[in-house]
Amino acid sequence: MIQRIQTIFLLIAFAFGLSMFFTSQIEYTAETIYALSFKGINAIDASESTKSIPTIALSILLFLTPAVSFISIFLFKNRMVQIRLCAANIGLLIGTTGLIYYFGSVGLKELNAQSLSYSVTMVFPIAGAILNFLALRAIGKDEALIKSMDRIR
Repeated sequence: MIQRIQTIFLLIAFAFGLSMFFTSQIEYTAETIYALSFKGINAIDASESTKSIPTIALSILLFLTPAVSFISIFLFKNRMVQIRLCAANIGLLIGTTGLIYYFGSVGLKELNAQSLSYSVTMVFPIAGAILNFLALRAIGKDEALIKSMDRIR
C-alpha cells in the first residue's frame, strides 16, 4: 500500500539524497577555496592553476542512494524485497558518510588546506539512514500483520 507511513519516510530519504547533488558537502580553505560535491573536489572560482580531485565512488553512491529509496517506494507489493532494499540503502548511506569523511581528510592533505568546514548536508546521509531504518521497521510490521492474518484463515 503506497499510502503507508513508510512511503513518507522513503520520500524524505529520497529528498535528502537528491539534495546532496545540488550542494557541496565540504569546503576547503587554501590559497583558493575548494568544495567537495558530486563532481569531485574542485575550486569554487576555477582558474588554470587549481587542482581537481575526482571522486567517482562518491558520485556513484550519491546517485544510488536516492535511486534505491525511490525504487523501494514502488515495491510495496513485494515487502521482502522492499525490506532488503531498505537495508542495503542503510549500508550505502553509511558508506556515503564514511566516504565523505575520507575525501575530507584526503583533500586536506592533497590541497595543503589550512582548514575544512563541513556543511549541514553532511547530516543528510545519516538522517536518510535513520529514515530508511524507520521505513524498514514499518514494512516489517506490515509483513508481520499480513502473516498473522494468513494464519487465522
